[in-house]
Amino acid sequence: MNNGQFHKMHGLGNDFVIVDARHEDWSVSTEKAAAIANRRSGIGCDQLIVLRPSTTADVRMQIFNADGGEVEACGNASRCVAKLLGENISIETDGGLLSGAATSDGAVVDMGHPRFDWNEIPLSYAMDTLAMPVGWEELDEPSAVNVGNPHVIFFVENTDSVELDRLGAMIEIDPLFPDRVNVNASHIEGNDLHLRVWERGVGLTRACGTGACASAVAAIRRGLVQSPVSVHLPGGKLTITWTEGETIKMQGPATYVYSGETDWDAFE
Repeated sequence: MNNGQFHKMHGLGNDFVIVDARHEDWSVSTEKAAAIANRRSGIGCDQLIVLRPSTTADVRMQIFNADGGEVEACGNASRCVAKLLGENISIETDGGLLSGAATSDGAVVDMGHPRFDWNEIPLSYAMDTLAMPVGWEELDEPSAVNVGNPHVIFFVENTDSVELDRLGAMIEIDPLFPDRVNVNASHIEGNDLHLRVWERGVGLTRACGTGACASAVAAIRRGLVQSPVSVHLPGGKLTITWTEGETIKMQGPATYVYSGETDWDAFE
């Protein structure tokens, strides 16, 4: 938007700068997105979200990670957009068509069908994605799930004992994952799932909605938990509901922080 207006929102601490460009011709490059996301010299966020007009949905959501790279989907941002627009909406993303509805403290989003085939993740070569015959140091036999973007999920004894900042950075760029990958470390307590996520292009994050969806689906497929699943992240809790053959439902908070105005030319 040429007038420089934006919204700042977060879902469980996963924070966004949201620009409503449905009625403006607002362009953004990789470099501009990274400059806006910079927490020292920009506005600061995990992701820049640009709302565009859509011919197939109420709104199109364009998503840029903090490094400026464009990605296909973001669950926490989907809840924030549903909360911001304040209505039942359909959301077009590069990862698929979503639908969302605002609740009193956040939103519930239908994240679509998970994908499991090796070439849908995608992986560089064929293998079983329920228990992949690969490993990196103490992390091995992950599941892989695509929920609009690619995730690998490792089930461990204790997520806090995993050096996810180091191993996540290593696994993200492994040649096995041609589009890079989000890395999840999870452990189970009862029917609850405790999760930490290394997000591609971002790093360790307080919350990742698609990571919560992918990890819950993988745990259900392995028979470790039953739907619905409470997923506990450093930033808070999400509730994930999924049955084989159905779409994933994600419910959780979405918080409006403030609105602002800036000079977009300063980020060119």
